[in-house]
Amino acid sequence: MSSTEADALKTKVKALASATQTISSDFIQYKHLDFLDNAIETSGKLAFKSPNLLKWEYVKPFKYSVLFKDQTLFINDEGNKSNVDIGSNKMFKQLNELIINSVKGDMFDETEFRIEYFKKEANSLVYFFPKEKKFSKYIEAFHILFNEKGDVVEVKMIEPSQDYTKIVFTNKVLNQTIDNAVFTN
Repeated sequence: MSSTEADALKTKVKALASATQTISSDFIQYKHLDFLDNAIETSGKLAFKSPNLLKWEYVKPFKYSVLFKDQTLFINDEGNKSNVDIGSNKMFKQLNELIINSVKGDMFDETEFRIEYFKKEANSLVYFFPKEKKFSKYIEAFHILFNEKGDVVEVKMIEPSQDYTKIVFTNKVLNQTIDNAVFTN
């Protein structure tokens, strides 16, 4: 992708991200592990409410939810509930911010990432490589696929081992009211 096309994409994505107050979406997650022949497939629903409420709810093949709310990570594993204070942990705070920004697509911070831009049919594919050594121990790269509107349709997180998690969003709806009850654990 040319630098002009990359700049146009960044402008489009940032405008959409800043105008996005809520996101609701179905998703399919593929977890690829080197030692398995097939990826592990799970599906569920995502809910986001600005500025920082985010819930991933897995429904198949098991029920599991992760909720980022008020500096706390709430986990509900088929009724077994736990929580983690992420406010005091810099790495968790950074991960939470990164997850929210990847869902919105607004990760174009060149002080934090080395960024590469590609065309993929009518879509745009952007690779984000973390510059911080501590973080790159866990995530080697994020690949985010944007549609023509600048909306995120797929996020792929690649680990240093080359195992990866790919999340494909479907039935995505922006800026419709989401009841606060969705963000309870």
